[in-house]
Amino acid sequence: MSRVNAHDTQPARPPIIVSACLLGLTTRYNGADCRREAVVALAGDCVLVPVCPEQLGGLPTPREPAEINAGTGEDVLDGRSRVANRLNADATAPFLRGAEAVARLAELVGARRALLKEGSPSCGVRQIKRAGRDVPGPGVTAALLRRKGVQVDGIG
Repeated sequence: MSRVNAHDTQPARPPIIVSACLLGLTTRYNGADCRREAVVALAGDCVLVPVCPEQLGGLPTPREPAEINAGTGEDVLDGRSRVANRLNADATAPFLRGAEAVARLAELVGARRALLKEGSPSCGVRQIKRAGRDVPGPGVTAALLRRKGVQVDGIG
């Protein structure tokens, strides 16, 4: 690994947190990916830091699909709602652990931006899914990253 010094003329490539499934990693609840070539192509300009908050929170892949019961990720962070899988098992704790791990990683690498998978109960930025429908609002990880000052963008 090369070291950077004050005499380097090349600007450092900024780190960006990215939902791992967008890079083609099979991290989705069903063991699939949702690779987006436009996201992969950013690797030439940025340091892409792949994350799966649900895996970082301790959930396996594949896993039962989960949803935020009421409200959004903001409500989960504030203790007003919970995340449950389709068997109605409470998955709130691993979703919170995963969000915290992603936030710590963003701080560690100095990431000020994140590209996250839209619709996810973790990574949804503008919308999450509930009972098969799009619901406005962020997932748990997207909400926490915003609270930490990270610019969060959703990719469908």
